[in-house]
Amino acid sequence: MLQKIPNYIKYIFTNVLFLFLYILFFRILFYQFFAQLDQVSSSEIQKAFWLGIRFDLKLAVLTFFPLAGLILIVNYQFFKKKIYKKIANLYLILSYLILTLFFLFDFGYYDYLSIRLDASSLRFLSDLKISSQVLVESYPIYKGILGLLLLCFIIYKLSKFIYSAYTNQTNILSKKIKTIYFISTVLLLSYGIYSSITHYPLRWSQAFFSKKNQVNQFALNPVLYFFDSFAYRNEGIDMKTFKDYYPVMANYLNLPKDHVSFERKVVFDATYTKKPNVVIVMMESVGVKPMSYFGSPISSTPKMDSIIKKSLVFSNFYVHKSGTAPSVFASVTGLPDIDGVRTASRNPLIQDQRIIFDQFKGYEKLYFLGGSANWANIRSVFQSNIKGLKIFEEGSYNTEKRADVWGIDDYELFKESNKKLEKLTKENKPFIAYIQTASNHMPFTVPDVQESYKPLNKKEVSDALLEKSGFKSIAQLNALRYLDFNIGKFLERAKESGYYDNTIFAFFGDHNTAMKRTENFTKEYDLNIQLQHVPFFINAPKFVKTGTMTKNGKLIDLFPTIASLAKVNHTNYTLGNNLLDSLPKKTASFVYLKSKGEPTVGLIQDSLYYSKTNISKTTGLYNLNTKEVKDIKNEYPSKAKKMDSLLTAYYHATKYLYLNNKKKKQ
Repeated sequence: MLQKIPNYIKYIFTNVLFLFLYILFFRILFYQFFAQLDQVSSSEIQKAFWLGIRFDLKLAVLTFFPLAGLILIVNYQFFKKKIYKKIANLYLILSYLILTLFFLFDFGYYDYLSIRLDASSLRFLSDLKISSQVLVESYPIYKGILGLLLLCFIIYKLSKFIYSAYTNQTNILSKKIKTIYFISTVLLLSYGIYSSITHYPLRWSQAFFSKKNQVNQFALNPVLYFFDSFAYRNEGIDMKTFKDYYPVMANYLNLPKDHVSFERKVVFDATYTKKPNVVIVMMESVGVKPMSYFGSPISSTPKMDSIIKKSLVFSNFYVHKSGTAPSVFASVTGLPDIDGVRTASRNPLIQDQRIIFDQFKGYEKLYFLGGSANWANIRSVFQSNIKGLKIFEEGSYNTEKRADVWGIDDYELFKESNKKLEKLTKENKPFIAYIQTASNHMPFTVPDVQESYKPLNKKEVSDALLEKSGFKSIAQLNALRYLDFNIGKFLERAKESGYYDNTIFAFFGDHNTAMKRTENFTKEYDLNIQLQHVPFFINAPKFVKTGTMTKNGKLIDLFPTIASLAKVNHTNYTLGNNLLDSLPKKTASFVYLKSKGEPTVGLIQDSLYYSKTNISKTTGLYNLNTKEVKDIKNEYPSKAKKMDSLLTAYYHATKYLYLNNKKKKQ
């Protein structure tokens, strides 16, 4: 029977089989090293694996389909003309190479953000130089290039071997039989793409069958999902929906009911005779989960633990979107980053905003970072909105020892920042400074010794303890410990330099680092909001009482809170609140993430989390204090409706303010 099948048909299906096995190999690698499915039931793993196989087969067929079309058209001529052999070899080499690169990038992307490769990953191409350096410093790129060259050679040999194996065709078929084979092959390949016996083809959304995010991520095929996710472009302003939900936001923020206005003037009866300084420290890749203060079994942040005990800490504080650029944008502008493909900082149409940072009259305004402010267009976010701002970046400091792609390390950054702040203190000039750290970021570059800091080695931390804490590597733990050391050292320098007592220090994490599932914060891990839950604490004994505030907070609340604490008269044009104020009585945290394979908005209020996908409008209500991931919206329809209204109001108000919060021309 097989002998009667034309060789060019055998050639097609042989190559599809090899492609499928190659793609399946990467699925097995992902399962072995990245999926983290230890605590998942075997039935869910089996279902995810079966779905994944179907996705992989679909990709294999799609990959070979263009060449299969050519082969079916030329049939026997495919093995008689050398040009077709060259085309086949080149096509297969490129196909395997592109697939390999996709999967390798997917591994790194998932290791960093715990989501598979999607269209939003293209934002890293905007800073190609930085992204390339991160790759070189974090992974064995040069060895990888050699490996890819070797792969190309192997594929070339394999392609030649398969081609040669089918060159001898003795029997010649009639046109009728060839037509039958043509139609049968097209139908089989089409079914491999359709991959379903129902009215609907296999779609990416079917991968999201589980309540456990890591199961769904395992089921996906990153190449297919990458191209499918291009459908989720950013929505424009829906003015009708915005106006329909403005009353909800007006009631929540105590805004005018009869017309649209987000303007709230904050004027104090009396201000400080001596203006307090403000220092805001953005802690790279720090969430609550890895910190020992919040329950990590490893003593990962002893310095911050002791500082927090003498600070006002907000235990339920969330950033809106995982990623450094979104958090910098939100913290400075007071508007969440809800860009679905890139980041709001890269959108030139929304750079002009009326912000609170700019309203610190009589203050020296400074921004410190170890690398370049050109990264992610952050320079524009600061300079477009803050008059008189001084940016200190790589090339601005007296002492510079470049650590890695992110420039000078945090030790040098804090040391150089302190020099500038000490100088301003001696000149009796109040200041507000924003310091952006970076050492707690891949490639996790830390020194062998830095004063009292010394990285731990593998013998000093057992694999069991590292696993229990959720850290993926000892390097990840050491980077956090290094940041912790530098923050403690920075406050020591501030005291020695004479500005500590009259300064409000605000520390926040820009997002959590990607971690394994642990006993702590399991619900947030399963619902994919672990990256958003970060520490926020204010260390200023002279200005704020020590304690813990459990009300829900969000990153855009940063400046309204700090400005009020410093008694700076200002006008708030944003969606942020003063967390020390009594209004609104029931606060909420607004998040933007990926859920069920599409952009999703979420609202956290008290112990409840309500989410809604942007495209399919799939909703869910969950209790964060219970172990089981159970959708309870049908049990509490009234609560779900109220949270849905506030969530929708937040989302559309943000869209509106992007383009309607511009500074007035003077």
